[in-house]
Amino acid sequence: MKRRTFVAGAASVPAFGILSGAARAQSKEIRMIESGGASGDSIEKGYIEPLFKKTGIKVVRESPSSLGKLRALVESGQTSTVLFELGSGVVVQARKLGLIEKIDWAAVDPKPMFPEAKNDYGFGYQYFSTIMAWRKGAKEPQNFEQFFDTKAFPGKRCLPDYPHYILPFAVQATGVPIDKLFPLDVDTAFKKLNEIKKDVSVWWKAGAQPPQLMKDNEVQYSICWSGRVVGDPAFGLNFAGGKADLSYFGIVKGSKPEDRAAAYKLMHEMSLPENQAKAAEVISYTGPSPDLDALLPKDKLWQFPTAKQNKAVQYFENAEWWAENGEAVNKKWEAFKLSL
Repeated sequence: MKRRTFVAGAASVPAFGILSGAARAQSKEIRMIESGGASGDSIEKGYIEPLFKKTGIKVVRESPSSLGKLRALVESGQTSTVLFELGSGVVVQARKLGLIEKIDWAAVDPKPMFPEAKNDYGFGYQYFSTIMAWRKGAKEPQNFEQFFDTKAFPGKRCLPDYPHYILPFAVQATGVPIDKLFPLDVDTAFKKLNEIKKDVSVWWKAGAQPPQLMKDNEVQYSICWSGRVVGDPAFGLNFAGGKADLSYFGIVKGSKPEDRAAAYKLMHEMSLPENQAKAAEVISYTGPSPDLDALLPKDKLWQFPTAKQNKAVQYFENAEWWAENGEAVNKKWEAFKLSL
């Protein structure tokens, strides 16, 4: 488990009497659990450092995050961790399980945000995309109908071993536009996958696999996370038809009021476009400000999920649909995998 402290040491607590309302109103140190890696580093540079400079609030980071860990925290009755990073689908599950609290958006007082990032139960702080990519020199598909056409675009494929990633792309391959994907026609998706499965060399579970397999020329085409391939001259890529998704921070159920007050100040920092630009220097994912494009390097705008030209051609994950149907789809997925 990775654990980092931006500034070491906790503020001492007076031993006498009851703390005043001012002293209780806001903690000077809070704890978060995030997903780790470069995204965690981007949180520190983009948001934790500005927060400390302005307020003196210290943030202890720990990773990785998972629904199971969140559930264990809440069920144990802990009150030390206030912020927890969640995927869009997990936000829905965590809400239904009573593991996170409603966000007081008045207390956050955010700058303008894309509407899907301003969830009742989660602050959408980081966009990422799942897109098509190919080894440089391969014939370049312009949409998923072409990507799935292995005769016109010959080569081995590397596809995600996760139904919520691959099934919507398979439906697109039948000509369904991105604004008509949900409710998802699961049977049509599996029919398309059965047509292409002989050309799939690897069903990946780790995000590092697709780019490495393409570099090694073991596969020529893949569906992968954009941050793994953008800016690398070894690959071609296309955001058209891609899946845009958000990572959120939720408030852990049972958190102390003074910790929540400090956490809302960190969320405010996450809403500032100038801070999001700092975070984007660490990883090629972007925050939720509609004013962010103007602060990003013009020659790199095409790399970011929320750049206007990219956001316009992607669909956004339907977390509610997956929360309702995911269990049944996963059973069908396991049966499909047995047929490979």
